[in-house]
Amino acid sequence: MRTYPLTLAAALAATVLLTGCSDDTSGGDDVKNADRPSDSACALGDMGVEVGAAAAPAAGDTGTVTVTLTNKGEQCTLKGFPGVDLLADDKTTSVSPVEGAKARSLTLGKGATTSFTITYVRGEAGSAESLDVHAASFTLPGDTRTAHELKWSYGEVSWAEDEKTSVSGFETSGD
Repeated sequence: MRTYPLTLAAALAATVLLTGCSDDTSGGDDVKNADRPSDSACALGDMGVEVGAAAAPAAGDTGTVTVTLTNKGEQCTLKGFPGVDLLADDKTTSVSPVEGAKARSLTLGKGATTSFTITYVRGEAGSAESLDVHAASFTLPGDTRTAHELKWSYGEVSWAEDEKTSVSGFETSGD
């Protein structure tokens, strides 16, 4: 039996083409997957963090603290709400999402920004229904091992039943 060079070359080419076709995206360092969008969770260590506030001037007034995040890493996804805790000397209190808010998925490319807002009612100094907050801590969904702590200089926070402190979902920024 005689093998024809053209037939052998065609068989070799078909083998190469078939082995190059794969839906497997598990190879993190695999060159064929390098340009595919990532569905991985955003890491706090890859984010630039800026904080802006519209502080409540007096007890009973509502204030907001907005945290803006800029992705300095590769494309990533935020699925859910930020985890926010208010830290006082003797107590840590978790902040719930805005009532009725639904978690959504947001993909951030390198350089993209997003923000979330903590809304609070300023408490009366020394009141049993106020929390003397000195810091707020937050984590990103999917990256709960790393927390970012920011100094709280916005006064005591009311913890009265009818005055809810809440955190918004992630909002898109820019274009």
